[in-house]
Amino acid sequence: MNELEAGLVRQIREDQAYVTALRRHFHQHPEIAREEFETAARIERELDAIGLKHCRVAGTGVVAELEGTKPADGPARCIALRADIDALPVSQENDVPYRSLIPGKMHACGHDAHNAALIGAARILAKNRDLFSGKVIYTWQPGEEVGYGARPIVDGGYIDPADRTFGVHMASNVSVGSVVLMPGPNNASVDWFRIRVHGLGAHVSVPQKGVDAAYIASQIVVSAQALVTRRTSPMENVLIGIGKIRAGTAYNVVAQEAELEGTIRVFSPEIRRSVKAQLEVLAKQTAELFGGTAELEWNDNTSALINDPKATSEAQKTAVSLFGSEHVITARQPDLGGDDFAEYILRIPGAYAYVGSGNPENPDTLVAHHNSHFDIDEEALPVAVALYTCYSVEYLNRLV
Repeated sequence: MNELEAGLVRQIREDQAYVTALRRHFHQHPEIAREEFETAARIERELDAIGLKHCRVAGTGVVAELEGTKPADGPARCIALRADIDALPVSQENDVPYRSLIPGKMHACGHDAHNAALIGAARILAKNRDLFSGKVIYTWQPGEEVGYGARPIVDGGYIDPADRTFGVHMASNVSVGSVVLMPGPNNASVDWFRIRVHGLGAHVSVPQKGVDAAYIASQIVVSAQALVTRRTSPMENVLIGIGKIRAGTAYNVVAQEAELEGTIRVFSPEIRRSVKAQLEVLAKQTAELFGGTAELEWNDNTSALINDPKATSEAQKTAVSLFGSEHVITARQPDLGGDDFAEYILRIPGAYAYVGSGNPENPDTLVAHHNSHFDIDEEALPVAVALYTCYSVEYLNRLV
């Protein structure tokens, strides 16, 4: 750890109780995607206390900026930081002092920690603006869980002045104190689809007089897996998951309607387009084969998250200096889960860091994200704040 980092980390440790209390506040008051009104208001109050101007984006998102006062050595740089802020429609089942106060909603993915850590970084950077030149853009993004919030921020031009983007995410499958910074694919693209099958009702004793939408839907479910096993290379990562099926009205009636909902996850944009087109053909032709029709509805939740190699290398240098090379993981299996920070990186080169939040001494910190017992080891908070803060300063000062 160099002298600059040591001074910042000392301040981060002094501020740790504040960031922890803030995270617990957000945990107790979760708001799901596109409903984060009180969360946004609390972020704004914290920014007012720091003295940062801010604006609302996409209803419940918040964007702020901070200018450094150190003279620039060359053209001034700009970095955009991101935290997501939405909770999940999950009922918390573990008993902790900061348990969710809102029935049926909880922060089961760590967004409360991301939110608090970015506010913590904003406080530290505002106190030390004389240490860096250029500009920091802070973005608190709503609606990550439904693939909503990144695009309004990106398409609105709020990060266009930036030369780099950077974000963090808690990781229960990584030990607290360690971070993952891996170039290339980290998360898959996410497409949601609904397939509506239209048939013809009849009594089950005379199936030839009807068109069985339930049977057609079943054939689509089974045949869709052939798009993975027979239409794409085994060397590619492709997932087609159908998690919801609804069909029919009675046990003795040929189903007139059926509905499927599912998702496609891939890393390659080309394969993504191909698999979507193939599923369209499969569903419509299967329905036609058995006398029915099918229509598809799509939602592009997020692109694949592919860390820029240069930005990732820069952030790795900061992380190694802060935590030691033994605590910086640079290669692991990519995740078929999605994250719309991908849209930031597509617009401006950037890196996404996974911050270890698991501790075997607290089993709830090791469960999968979106689990009703999800928690973090709060020692992950100063790690996240340090990454936001130190990478920003070092990038802006051309030290990485």
